[in-house]
Amino acid sequence: MNTTASKNLVMLARMLERLDRSEDAVDPQQYRGVVEHLSEALRTVRNDAALEAVLSASPATAELYENLQYEHAGLCRSPLEAGLNAELVARAAIDAARRSAAQPKH
Repeated sequence: MNTTASKNLVMLARMLERLDRSEDAVDPQQYRGVVEHLSEALRTVRNDAALEAVLSASPATAELYENLQYEHAGLCRSPLEAGLNAELVARAAIDAARRSAAQPKH
């Protein structure tokens, strides 16, 4: 990754982390602008050690990167066990809701 792209990516990742962790209300336009610029930066950088360092340091950026790569790589950065457990919990909740809806009303 070239120096300018690397600096921009780090700056945008830090901005997104600050916005995500802010206890104050965040301007939606500002948030959207940061995400759009960061998305563009993530689309244009090579997957190398520098990118991996940014993704490791910035959970919000890692999640955005994963969403951008989903079509080609699925949930490539999410631990498989956590994803599987979430799917099992969701399926159990859906099944319980279906059973509840199917029971006759008195």
